[in-house]
Amino acid sequence: MRLHDIRPQKTLTVVTMTLGVQTLAIPAHLLREILDPLPVTRVPGAGPHVPGVVNVRGSVVPLADLKHALSIPDEGHDDRRRILVLEVVLGGEVAVVAISADAVHEVTTIETQAIEPVPVSAQGWPPDYLTGLYRGAQGFVLIPALETIFSNLANRPMANLL
Repeated sequence: MRLHDIRPQKTLTVVTMTLGVQTLAIPAHLLREILDPLPVTRVPGAGPHVPGVVNVRGSVVPLADLKHALSIPDEGHDDRRRILVLEVVLGGEVAVVAISADAVHEVTTIETQAIEPVPVSAQGWPPDYLTGLYRGAQGFVLIPALETIFSNLANRPMANLL
């Protein structure tokens, strides 16, 4: 999803979550479920972007590390850690993937006009991996371009788990 794709909508409903010190907003229509932490099975030879898989109700689902993809420092985990199971479109088909969150906060609706493009000068935030950002109560909230991130991860050697 790109910024020009969501601009025609007046609002966007998102689920906010924290990775390290950064808040992200995931479009709610992509969210299938939120789970307590699950055991992660490491995949030999897998890179840091998709280091393992989780068992979600009998299905093997790749678990991606958005901290690594978005260059967010790892600040450790606490008891608020959750796994978000998402349905994203990859190559024209729906794929079930999971991401880890240090904390999940709320479902909220934002006005699409409040979403700004990522500044070219923004250091550390890979602009290709972000749809945009908006100003939240605690600072900037990033909206990751999940389809782009997962498509790129799927095309990497040894990360072809999607």
